[in-house]
Amino acid sequence: MQRMIEIQSPFFLNPDELATPVEWAALFGNANPLALEIGCGIGDFIAKTAADNPGTNYIAIDFYNKGCYKTCHRIEKHGLANVRVVRDEARKFIAERIPKGSLAAVHINCPDPWPKKRHRKRRLVNREFAAFIRDYLAPGGDFYFATDFDDYGLDVAEMMAGVPGFENRLAPDRYRHELEGYHLSKYMQKFMAEGKRIYFVHYRRASEG
Repeated sequence: MQRMIEIQSPFFLNPDELATPVEWAALFGNANPLALEIGCGIGDFIAKTAADNPGTNYIAIDFYNKGCYKTCHRIEKHGLANVRVVRDEARKFIAERIPKGSLAAVHINCPDPWPKKRHRKRRLVNREFAAFIRDYLAPGGDFYFATDFDDYGLDVAEMMAGVPGFENRLAPDRYRHELEGYHLSKYMQKFMAEGKRIYFVHYRRASEG
């Protein structure tokens, strides 16, 4: 069993100490748009993205203690005041702590592909999850998904085309292997160096009315 690392960073949030839902403007000290990364890994993507967008507040969530620790360290190193890190299960955290219709963007980069066919029902992104996360996006909010796993990328690209309430921002393509202006995580760069392709999917919640 992996040893739990105590995280004392001021940017780390204990979900059990947060309100349901959280008043994120009060927590960040401003009313900037709120974005979420599910599965922040070691924090390289969120650090680059938050540095480029100081007018957006970011929540970086991961279930792995070591990843949260490294993400906090990276945020502190770069002096980023617009990121908070949480260790929790994604669906649970969103349902309990995020107000519906409040997210300007959701990023999911290289989630566990569960490659064996008998395990694929465990994948995070499916039709049920897409409908779930749509309700937490603000009208005009962006949903980004990226994976190096061919089957997962094709499945999500096909599935998202049939989920109501979303607009494909890559149309007429359902996915692309490059997304201009989108930062590559360390894992993406590693996969690409191995000759793998990244599948990028980008949808936007349709504006109400």
